[in-house]
Order: sequence, then C-alpha cells, then structure tokens
Amino acid sequence: MELVKRYQIRGVPGEVSRFDFAGRTVELWAPQEPSSHLLIAHDGQNVFDGKTSTFRGKTWEMAQHAFKVSYESGIVPPVIIAVWHSNSKSDPLGRSKDLSPQQFFQEGVPVNHPNVSKSDLVHLRGDQYLENIFETYIPQILESLQLEISPDNTALIGSSMGGLSTLYAAYKQPDKFKTALALSPHWIIGGDELVHRTVKELPLPGTHKIWMSRGTKGLDEQYEPFQNLADELMLQKGYRAEVDFVSKVYKKTGHNETSWASYLDQPLRFWLKG
Repeated sequence: MELVKRYQIRGVPGEVSRFDFAGRTVELWAPQEPSSHLLIAHDGQNVFDGKTSTFRGKTWEMAQHAFKVSYESGIVPPVIIAVWHSNSKSDPLGRSKDLSPQQFFQEGVPVNHPNVSKSDLVHLRGDQYLENIFETYIPQILESLQLEISPDNTALIGSSMGGLSTLYAAYKQPDKFKTALALSPHWIIGGDELVHRTVKELPLPGTHKIWMSRGTKGLDEQYEPFQNLADELMLQKGYRAEVDFVSKVYKKTGHNETSWASYLDQPLRFWLKG
C-alpha cells in the first residue's frame, strides 16, 4: 500500500488519496469525522477524478452525493474506497476479466462477446479481484484510518460489468457486505442464463439488500427484457419490493457516468436510510 498522490475534489471537505497495491490503483475519500459506513466502488477511475474518467471528464460525483444524502440522514458520510480496473494497451479486456462473474462463465453460462472464446475463460480473474478487495485493500485502508466498519454498514456499488460484479460478490463474499447496488448490470453478456444463475446464487432474502436499475437510451435500452426477468425472479425468490429489493427504470438516461450520477442519490438513500 503505497501512497501515490493526494488531491481535492469540488464540493466536499478533505482529500482523495490514491494508493498503489502491487500495480492496482485504489482511491480513498474519508470524512473528517470517524465514519461507521463504508462504500466500495468498482471502476475507480470514474469515481472522483475527471482527469482519469472514461467519459470525457464526467465522474460519478460519488463523494458529493454521499455527503448530501448523509447530511439528510443525520449521519457521518461513508468512507468511499474506489478500485480501479486494469484495462491497458497490453490487456484491453482487463476490465472485463476483473469484473466477470468468473465461476458462472467457467461453469457454462455462455459469454456473448465476439472477442471471447471458451479458451479465454481460464484467464478470467473476477474471483481473485474480489478476494483482493475484501482481504487486502479494505483491511489495510481501514487499519490506516483506525476504523472498524461492520458488514451491515458496508455497501458495494458498480455499473455495467461492475453491476454484475457487485451482484456476483454478494454470492462470493456475502459476509463482507450487506447491500449490493448494481446500476445497469450488463446482462446481455450472458443473457437469460446469466440472469437465472445470478439470482439463484444471491443470498436468501432477509440477509442482504439489493438495488438494480437501468436507463432507456443506448446500451441500457437492450437490458429491458433481462432486467424484467431478474425482477420477476427476485420476487419469486422472496425479496420484497421497496423493502430489501428495488428495481428502477430511469427514462432518458443511458450508459455513462453522467446518467448514473444523475440518480446516484437514490441508491445511496436506499442503503443509508434503510
């Protein structure tokens, strides 16, 4: 855990700290008072810093939203830990390898991607990625802050492939966090089979809270039949609508940070206001 840089972001006090964990970049924003809540975010490039964001300088504005919602709720804002993906010129599919529901694909759920063959599945690293987050990055960062935060107050958030990884983590690491916030989960990469397998493996109702959402423009428009199926299966599984399961459609939003930031306050309220 090596500190790389510190910088400020508009609208919130304090600084973002950027760390290197053996080649993986992880960023941290913490409130000035000790917090009892932790939010872990995929695609860390896009969370705080417009200079590293994929979509033309637009970020999730996650710290700003968390600060606002926490103020409304009368609690100290959560610690936010943002984990960068590993796309690079030498590994252009690095992000997909990190955020893949590895076990599902390796056990037969089809991968609907023209550049991925069955022989490529051995290179998926979704399991190791999640293990590194919960066994290495989080413990070391919380220790540096001298904080202990309960899984009951811990949420994981991601969009697209990050949405899939968030739901997959509820299966692989269910004891480490209790709220999964999956925005625009990229169901089309596995279709109906991926939806069925994912919902089947989610924890039983009463132990976790699950949020899913999608837009209606661009890539998000293609998610409609798969998300409808997921909604149906979640209710059949016993999750209660608007209690421990929420599924939302945001009209005229698409597959980008600007769209997700436009309604980020709502999944955060679902988590923080309970």
